[in-house]
Order: sequence, then C-alpha cells, then structure tokens
Amino acid sequence: MGLCTSKPHSPPNSKPHSPSNHTEPDTTSTTKPHSNGQNPTPHTPTHLKTGKKSPLFPFYSPSPAHHLFSGKSPAAGTPRRFFRPPSPAKHIRAVLARRHGSVKPNEVAIPEGSEAEVAVALDKSFGFSKHFGHKFQLGDEVGRGHFGYTCAAKFIKGDLKGHQVAVKIIPKSKMTTAIAIEDVRREVKILRALTGHKNLIQFYDAYEDHDNVYIVMELCEGGELLDRILSRGGKYTEEDARTVMTQILNVVAFCHLQGVVHRDLKPENFLFTSKDENSELKAIDFGLSDFVKPDERLNDIVGSAYYVAPEVLHRAYSSEADVWSIGVIAYILLCGSRPFWARTESGIFRAVLKADPSFDEPPWPSLSDEAKDFVKRLLNKDPRKRMTAAQALGHPWIKNYKDVKVPLDIIVLKLMRVYMRSSSLRKAALRALSKTLAIDELNYLREQFAVLEPNKNGTISLDNIKAALMKNATDAMKESRITDFLASLNALQYRRMDFDEFCAAALSVHQLEALDRWEQHARCAYELFEKDGNRAIMIEELASELGLGPSVPVHAVLHDWIRHTDGKLSFLGFVKLLHGPSRSLARPQ
Repeated sequence: MGLCTSKPHSPPNSKPHSPSNHTEPDTTSTTKPHSNGQNPTPHTPTHLKTGKKSPLFPFYSPSPAHHLFSGKSPAAGTPRRFFRPPSPAKHIRAVLARRHGSVKPNEVAIPEGSEAEVAVALDKSFGFSKHFGHKFQLGDEVGRGHFGYTCAAKFIKGDLKGHQVAVKIIPKSKMTTAIAIEDVRREVKILRALTGHKNLIQFYDAYEDHDNVYIVMELCEGGELLDRILSRGGKYTEEDARTVMTQILNVVAFCHLQGVVHRDLKPENFLFTSKDENSELKAIDFGLSDFVKPDERLNDIVGSAYYVAPEVLHRAYSSEADVWSIGVIAYILLCGSRPFWARTESGIFRAVLKADPSFDEPPWPSLSDEAKDFVKRLLNKDPRKRMTAAQALGHPWIKNYKDVKVPLDIIVLKLMRVYMRSSSLRKAALRALSKTLAIDELNYLREQFAVLEPNKNGTISLDNIKAALMKNATDAMKESRITDFLASLNALQYRRMDFDEFCAAALSVHQLEALDRWEQHARCAYELFEKDGNRAIMIEELASELGLGPSVPVHAVLHDWIRHTDGKLSFLGFVKLLHGPSRSLARPQ
C-alpha cells in the first residue's frame, strides 16, 4: 500500500493505471478466453501469446520463447493482490472483499478461518498530525489504485520549502473493516521504523484529517523496475541484473534483520529515483508487510500470484518467502519470462507448488553456471534450504564481480541459538561437518564473524553479539523482540567462541543438503566424526541426548541410528543427528 511514483494520471474516462501506482490494485478483473485460444493473464498485453499446454499439468510452461514482458505495453503487471490457495468454494475476491469491507448488498463475505469480524463501530483515529494542509501544497494526481491515490506535493515552509514529495492519500471511507485500518496503521509504523536505508523509500511523516490519511514519502521520478524490464524487451545482461539484484538484496536483508517481512516483492514495487540509467533503486509499498519474531510463522495469504512462495500457500511462512519472490525477479531479469505461469490463479499456484522452472531453453544455456546456481538456490521450494538475502549477497555470482559488503544475517544468530542448546554429540557432528565446507561457504562465515567484531584474541561472546545488533538496531528490531532472542544466547555470557566453533554453530545443514555435493559433505564429515567424535552409545543415552520424553518409542525411532556391531552412531544416525531434535521423531526412511 505504499506509493511513490511519478507516472502520469489516466484521463478521467479511461481505466486507471494498473498497480504501477502501488496502492491497492483492482483485483476484480477476470480472464476470459479469446476466440483464437489465447488467454492472457490479467494486466498482460492481449497481443502476447501463451505457451503450449502441458499434457501433464493444467498450467503452461514459462518458455523464454514467449516473453511475458514486452516493451510494447507499460501496463503489464501482476494480477491479484490478495488470494487464497486454489479452492472452488472460496474465491479470491471474497477474501479481498472481507479484508476491505467492499461486499455488495447482495453478496456474503466469506470468513477466513475463524477471523470473521463482528460489526462494531470502527475507530478511524490514528493519532497522526492534523496539520497536513499547513505544511504541504498538493499537486497533480500521479497514480490511483483500488483503495487510494497518490499526488505530487511540495513543502510550503521550513528547511524543505519547495521540496517535491509524493503523498499517498487513503480515504477513510474506504477503511470499512478493522483489518483495513490496521493495515494502514502498520504500514506507517513500519515505514517510520525502517527509514534510513539507501534502497528504501524515504518516509517523511503521516497526517490525517476527518476524511483522509496522508502518507508523505520521497518522490521517485525514474519509474518502476517493471518499466525498465519492458523497455529492454524483457531481458537484462548478467552485469545489469547483478546491479539490480544487489540493491534488492541489500534492502531486503536490512528489513529481515529488523524483523520485517515485506510480503509483496515484485518489479512494480521497486522504483528508480530518476530517469538516469544508473539511478538508485528503492523498495516501496509496505502495505502488506508485517513484523515477525525469530521463531514466528505467518499464516495469512497475501501477495501477488506470480511471486508467491510455496510456503505462503501452505499458510506457514516467514522472511524466506521474500527471498523466493526475489528469485522470481532474478529469473525474469535474466531470461525475460516468468518461472511459474498459467492462465488462472489456481494454475499459477499449482505451478508454484509442483513445477520446476526451466533452465534449458534460451537464453539459459548461454548464461553462466553461477547465474543459474544463484537463481536455483533462491527458488528452492523448501524454505529451509533457500539462501537468505544476506547469503545471496555473498554468492559467487555477485561476490566475484562486485565489492559487496555482506550485512549481518539474522539466520546466523538463529542457528547459533540452536547450536548452544544442542547436545554434546550433535555439536561434535556439526564440528565435523564444518571442516568440509567449501571456500565460498567459509568466506561467507568469515564475513559474518567479522561483522560480530571479535575480540583481539579472535573470539566472540554475548557482548559482541549485543554490540553488533545495537549497531544495526532500529525500532523495527525492537518490535521483533530481539532482546528476547538474545536471552536464548545467554550461555555465551560465560564463555567465548572462536571461529572454528562459530563455523559449526552458524552453518545450515538444510542449505548444505540442497547442494549437489551434499553426499560428499556428509560422507567426509562422517569419516572425521568416526575418528574424533564417534563413540559407543546406548539407545537410551541417545534418546536423552536428543531430549526425547519417556512416552516416545525410542527403540522404534532410533533403532537404525546405532550400529549393532560396535554400538556407535551409524551414518544414517549421524545425518539425522545433524538435523537436530526436530528430525528425531521421524522414522528412518
């Protein structure tokens, strides 16, 4: 629901611009088949042809031969802002109607789970300043969406007198549900908390009067990333794509460190500050964003169909969902077509859940192996195996060509916390695995260790972690309860950790498991573990190590974990131990 754009306003009798204005788009449009068999998606130019129907799936292959972004139409965008998983009983528009109270007299809003609202008098007072008219002079309307519009404006007094800004105006008459009101309140709260990053839209202040809420932000006059893609005929060079991805990853890594998940990352929601080819890119539209605690999972389904992550459709997700969306953008930049596409939302969802993006058709064979690996590791359907935004900045595709400073990655602290709570046997297994890491993986961990500013003796403690977090702290970070998170690392208050142990603590077993060389990693690590850490162990002792309760049938669960010949951990048990207690209740495959 954020907006900062300089796009011209459509004439009164014409259809408003599609979501290029970054307020709520009209999601009530439906797609009807053309007589020639073509069936373009909403907001997609009707002259574009679709791919051929797959005999195996009711969706269409995103063949690069059929570029879904064409320079002939700046209206190409992303259909549907709010949606549910494919369901004939509960259509997407019902969710949108329920969220914003736009149900017609003869329609019935379909409750989402147990969240049906009781009709009560809504408090539309936000506590924002009431002096908008004393500080700003409104100019022309530059964009319009389903629930608001944006105007250019300028300061009329103070140090910024004459300075141009964008003002998003949201009529209070449109806020007909408590959810819609909370969306606006949270958007302002997040913008206020996150302000300051160079690749994030600058927020000035929020105002209100009896009729409207006014959100004052930076005016970006360079247009959307989508427009640049269109102007290039739908494809970037690897070098230009790297430049764009570096900026996107930087701002998203910053948001995730602060405990904010954007939830609607797409080319329309990144604006260039000017028409200059090398102008900075800014993330906008935090209307669907939310704060998320370190172990929290969100379950409401919001976003844009082409960019939605599989776990969002499963209603259990966190910041990893943003990284999937970045992977979709990267795929589009490099080849000009969407990785997951179909004629209907349900078809798109099935593709996201079941299909794999194509890397076989042009131009992929001519692109570097690093580029393909980069995109594949962002589009891993298992969020645990997906790179984080900070890790992506350290990927060789970017790191080998750009001098990028990798920011503090919140996943490192999450993994360290799990490590500190692990048994001595699992710590030994992780130390063995850490000794098999490749150079690029070690370089990333070295950078993360350096961000924590180790002491002169080359070790870190809880004080180092606190200092690093405070250095990067914002109000948003406080909202995500990092203080509570730090409490779980209290064991470091009484000891220090050197780099070797840090590698064991901060490596992600799931992400290593996603690599082609995982089997080699695991076998080498097991050999090291056999020499240094493996020992005879009783099933009851192993159950105790894993924290299994007396009600768990430990002999059935752990039978294959231990070799019968010498009572030591088997290779299967070693691999399962690496994954930690969360895998301990699963029966061996």
